[in-house]
Amino acid sequence: MPVVSLRSSVICDFIFISGQVPVDPATQQVISGDIAAEARQTLNNIRVLLEGCGATLADVVKCGVYLSDGNDFAAMNAVYAEFFGAAKPARATVVTGFAVPGIHVEIEAIAYKPR
Repeated sequence: MPVVSLRSSVICDFIFISGQVPVDPATQQVISGDIAAEARQTLNNIRVLLEGCGATLADVVKCGVYLSDGNDFAAMNAVYAEFFGAAKPARATVVTGFAVPGIHVEIEAIAYKPR
């Protein structure tokens, strides 16, 4: 099932990245695999959107992470650390269900990039 969710909005100096899921932008298909692969694709999508707005992951100040299974937290968190390093933004993580079958992670982000 194709899913398109690459969206961002810039308001003043803040960049709001809507919830991203593990969609391969080249095929518009949800990638499936383990949660680490899905989190990695999701965070790559966020990185691409930020770059399109002139920002980087270092500019992210807050993330919301949604998981379909709380047992996936440790694996998702390891990938999150790969992308954000020691300067991780504030984060809330919620376990929830998804309307689209096959999605196990969704991440939204807010970045601050003064002009």
